Amino acid sequence: MTTETTRKTAVIALPERKQYDRSMGPINVLRKMIKVRLALVGLIILAIVIFAALTANWIAPYDPNLADGYHTLEAPSWAHPFGVDRLGRDLLSRVIYGSRISLSVGLVAVGIAGIIGVPLGVMAGYYRGLADDVINRVMDALFAFPELLLALALVAVIGPSLFNIMMAIGITSVPRYCRIVRSQTLSVREYDFVLAAKAIGAKNGRIMLRHIWPNVTSPIIVTSSLGMAGAILAEAGLSFLGVGLRPPTPAWGAMLNEGFPFLQRAPWLSFFPGFAIFLTVLALNIVGDALRDVLDPHLRHT
Repeated sequence: MTTETTRKTAVIALPERKQYDRSMGPINVLRKMIKVRLALVGLIILAIVIFAALTANWIAPYDPNLADGYHTLEAPSWAHPFGVDRLGRDLLSRVIYGSRISLSVGLVAVGIAGIIGVPLGVMAGYYRGLADDVINRVMDALFAFPELLLALALVAVIGPSLFNIMMAIGITSVPRYCRIVRSQTLSVREYDFVLAAKAIGAKNGRIMLRHIWPNVTSPIIVTSSLGMAGAILAEAGLSFLGVGLRPPTPAWGAMLNEGFPFLQRAPWLSFFPGFAIFLTVLALNIVGDALRDVLDPHLRHT
C-alpha cells in the first residue's frame, strides 16, 4: 500500500472521530440532573450556599468581626438567630461569610489539581513507556501519604495563608486526577480516530488536545465536583487543627475550633458551622453522583 493510499484511508476514517456529545450541554445536563433522585435537593442547597457567598456583604446582618464584650455566648435569639460567640460576634454573619472561604478553597484547589494532574495523566496514558513510569512513581509517592497529613505538612512549611492552603490541598489531590485521566487516555488512544490521526501525520500535541482531551472530560467534571467536597473538608480540618486561616477570618473549620471548648455550655458555636459544612459537602456529593449518572455513557443508555 502506498503512502498516498494510507493517507486517503486515514482521511476516510477521520469522520468516525468520537465527538463531544452536544446533547450534553450545560442546559441539557441540568435538565437531566433534576430527574435524578435527590439531585434537585443538592442543587438547591448548593445554590443557597453560592448565593450566600456572593451576597454576604448585603445579607449578613452584622459585621462578622464586630465584637461586643457586653453580650457573649448568648443563645440563638431573634436578634442573633445563630447565637453569639465568646467575643460577642454574630454567628450567623460569620457562617455566611465563611461560605466564601469554603467555596473559594474548593474551586481553587480543584483548579490547581486539575491543571497539574490532567496534563500529566494524558501524557502518561498517551506516551506510555518511560514517561508513564516516571509520572506513576511520582503519583505513588504522593499517594503514600494521607491527603490531610500531607496538606498539614505543606501548610506547616509554607505558612497558613489562604492561597497556601489552596495550594497544599490542590497538590495533594493531583494523584487522583492523574490516575483517572490516565486510565481514560489508555482506552481512548486505541480508538480508530486516534490511529487515523497518527496515520496522516498529526503531531502528538494536537492529537492529545483535539482528539483525546474532549473524550476524557466527563470523569474530570465528576471528579471535580466530588473533589470540591473533599477540599472543603480538608480546609475545615486544617482550620480545626489550628494550622488553617488565622482569626478573626470567619472560616467554618476555625469556628469549630473556637467553639470546641464551649461545647457543653454553648453547643450552637459548633453546631451551626458544622451543619454548614455538612450541608455543603452533602450537596456537592449529591451533585457529583448525579453528574456521574448523567455523563457516564454506560449509565445513560441503561
